[in-house]
Amino acid sequence: MQWLTRTKRRTRARKLHVELVKLQEWVKHKGLRVCIVFEGRDGAGKGGTIKAITERVSPRVFRVIALPSPTEREKSQMYVQRYLPHLPAAGEVVIWDRSWYNRAGVERVMGFTPEEQVKRFLQVVPAFEKMMVESGIILLKYWLEVSMKEQTRRLESRIDDGRKIWKLSPMDLESYSHWYDYSRARDEMFKATDTSWAPWFVVKSDDKKRARLNLITHLLGRVPYKKIKGDRVKLPKRDKPHGYKEPDYPYKYVPETF
Repeated sequence: MQWLTRTKRRTRARKLHVELVKLQEWVKHKGLRVCIVFEGRDGAGKGGTIKAITERVSPRVFRVIALPSPTEREKSQMYVQRYLPHLPAAGEVVIWDRSWYNRAGVERVMGFTPEEQVKRFLQVVPAFEKMMVESGIILLKYWLEVSMKEQTRRLESRIDDGRKIWKLSPMDLESYSHWYDYSRARDEMFKATDTSWAPWFVVKSDDKKRARLNLITHLLGRVPYKKIKGDRVKLPKRDKPHGYKEPDYPYKYVPETF
């Protein structure tokens, strides 16, 4: 396992961000459709990894989808129906912060969905994903794997941190006690949906910074792209004032506290 200093990690992250921008321009140029699914236990680092991917790219190209709990109307629809409108169009990368795999994970473990519906989901989702891939969508599925000890440390760190307390929902607390139930659900999900056309890629995420670098590097290797050639950008000359003078206006400036 390669060990990197903080400086080297920052340098590596910067290079990867440059490559993500190149990927973005290639996706736009070629009209590609990319769909990236992020799953994993609470505290596995999905949000931070997604933020690392999208930090330097356009939100108009890289769209992050994090759906709330379904409404009563959505509960009456076909299960996949609420996800279909968010699939990528040409020139888009859609990142799912949890996805249709909620049915195989939290909904199953917490008893929100009858077991027969979960079984049916696991039977049909490979065909659904095969349709996506055959339609031209590049589908990547990542599972972030965190250890029991590290999950506990991360969740406990949120309790007294005013910046993170919002991440610790009642559902997170209830889910915490179901470690082995989630393990069983994950195992069965992998067995049913780890296919040749839509495989699962597992990322060890106890070291969050290392996990982000590894995942972004892998992502860039799974979506073929090239740098778009073009002239070097130059700033044009500014216009001349032609008599313009700054007005004597009582602007309401923000106090310079710092």
